[in-house]
Amino acid sequence: MGHGERRWRARRRRVLWTGGELLVTVGVVLMLLVVHQLWWTNREAKQGAERKVEALEREWGSGGGAVDGSGGSGGAEGTGGSGAAAGSATSGGAAGSGGARSSYTTRVVASQAYAVLVIPRLGLRVPVAEGVSKPKVLNHGYVGHYPGTQQPGQAGNFALAGHRNTHGEPFRYLPRLRLGDPVEVEMASATYTYVVDQVLPQTSARDTGVVRPVPRSVVKPSYGYKEPGYYITLTTCTPEFTSRYRMVVWGRLVSTRPRPRA
Repeated sequence: MGHGERRWRARRRRVLWTGGELLVTVGVVLMLLVVHQLWWTNREAKQGAERKVEALEREWGSGGGAVDGSGGSGGAEGTGGSGAAAGSATSGGAAGSGGARSSYTTRVVASQAYAVLVIPRLGLRVPVAEGVSKPKVLNHGYVGHYPGTQQPGQAGNFALAGHRNTHGEPFRYLPRLRLGDPVEVEMASATYTYVVDQVLPQTSARDTGVVRPVPRSVVKPSYGYKEPGYYITLTTCTPEFTSRYRMVVWGRLVSTRPRPRA
């Protein structure tokens, strides 16, 4: 074997070794990114959401967050954006829902949590914030309220969005909901109880009909409602780890329990 051939083989081994090291390094970096996305962001967002629920409950226990007044935030058709102007949401019960109408309101501010969503079947207690911005709301482990849709207890559609994977993934187990399951929304003035009565397993991410005042899919018109009512809509991505489609769960308001004033 000549000297030149030995040098060529040594150079080739160095290139292969360097390439192998680079591949291992890239693999480790990608693995760390996956761990950060799937574990750390979940842990951080869940802890932050839990602290926010506790803070809201302390505030309500001390009588904060509720002021005398009437009026409400009338809902407009559409899916809304990531933020909304500050306003006040009527905390009154639905007519015929068996609940008494409250005489005070909860102030709603863009990207701020103002309610708690409770789903017993999923063991879920998560803050509800105004808007569906990922960096300002959803990535904090919160559930976001679609601006332009109604508020809890109001006639129309109270529509929410939440992550199914990463960043707290509050809606990861949404497919486990069954018809008849209760879904509660706690606010400073009252607790609103809805009952699941329709599930749309998959529709287009652009199916704006699901969050209209009378929610009805424009992609699959056999899903949804035909008459005005008091509705809640829960939306999340499907299948898991993708954002190609949306899953939708709908419910109707069945009761309103005013919260005693402190």
